[in-house]
Amino acid sequence: MHPAGLLFITSRLLAKSASAISILMDKVAIYIHIPFCLKKCSYCSFVSYGGRRDFIPRYIQALKKEISTRVVDNPVATIYFGGGTPSLLTVGQIRELSDWLKANFTFDNEIEVSLEANPGTLNKDFLSELRQMGINRLSLGAQSFHNDELKMLGRVHCAEDIEAAFHLARNAGFTNINLDLIYGIPGQSLMKWEETLKSAVRLGPEHLSCYLLTLEDDVPLTQSISDGILPLPDDDVACEQYELAEAVLSEYDYEHYELSNWAKPGFRCQHNLFYWQLAPYLGFGVAAHSFINGHRRANTGKLDTYLDNPFSIEEDNELDKTHEVAEATILGLRLTEGIDLKEMDCRFGDMFSKYKPVFEDTMGLGLLELAGNRIRLTDQGRFLSNEVFWRLLPDS
Repeated sequence: MHPAGLLFITSRLLAKSASAISILMDKVAIYIHIPFCLKKCSYCSFVSYGGRRDFIPRYIQALKKEISTRVVDNPVATIYFGGGTPSLLTVGQIRELSDWLKANFTFDNEIEVSLEANPGTLNKDFLSELRQMGINRLSLGAQSFHNDELKMLGRVHCAEDIEAAFHLARNAGFTNINLDLIYGIPGQSLMKWEETLKSAVRLGPEHLSCYLLTLEDDVPLTQSISDGILPLPDDDVACEQYELAEAVLSEYDYEHYELSNWAKPGFRCQHNLFYWQLAPYLGFGVAAHSFINGHRRANTGKLDTYLDNPFSIEEDNELDKTHEVAEATILGLRLTEGIDLKEMDCRFGDMFSKYKPVFEDTMGLGLLELAGNRIRLTDQGRFLSNEVFWRLLPDS
């Protein structure tokens, strides 16, 4: 679930300091895309495929071929198995990939290894073996605690499965669990969203990601809205839901550290830190993105093409300074703490200074504010962040 580029402003993390950035630049994050699902959700526009599980063994071999030809010397700080539904793989297949990565890269001693999972695909033995293997962070695609909303979204699990999966994960030894939630669902009331939030925090996850439902033109849920079967999502209600999330999660001591992400102290997602800091990351698999040594790469988005040739790419180019400073600024402003003006000026010089008029304009609109030597989105600006970001995009 996690893409790249200037349009990759839908993922997650927190800037810490100039020294933290320099440390990240010496390391690398690895993303492994697993594009298989039991069935594709009605709102999903990610590259994923339902009903093609028979292709998983071939896909594992293709991944291993790609990985072995793209080795770098940087120590690996994080690994993220995303999708799709990585929990559809067998323990043996996940171990095969993990061992292959370990054989080709140097791992940090305190490496964070995350795996996305559908609550309806988990059992005790599977989770216990994952934990023993070294997977130390689990991200559950909960989305909602209301079965009618889960059905509308095309999810294959029910609310009861979320709680059962969470407790199984705890019993298996997972001490770092994330729950993904969605708001802005057609017909979703403020009360139902509050019930979902409180059902989530009662479980006590270390991390929560709350995403506004975004619908592309080619997904079934959009068609249902166009046909009048479902109501058009209400922007005003979605704004209230966002504000409610801030209030409820603050009450339960979750830190709001990025536009869509909250965490208990010490549990911010380290993998996403690389994205938001524009630090090096390698993506393997169909539709995976990479950014390393100033170079942007995007693999083919077609599964059959990747299976035949795992070196097929759709984009491979150098990120020029104009686009690099734009990305670093946009990504940094997603963080609740915003960006350090001195650090950015030191990193980019005159290239960053050109944004001063944009900052002044958006501060005048109440979307940005100065806090010491940092500039950050205001409370209003966080919900209207795209109003700021489009002003920062390069002309071409």
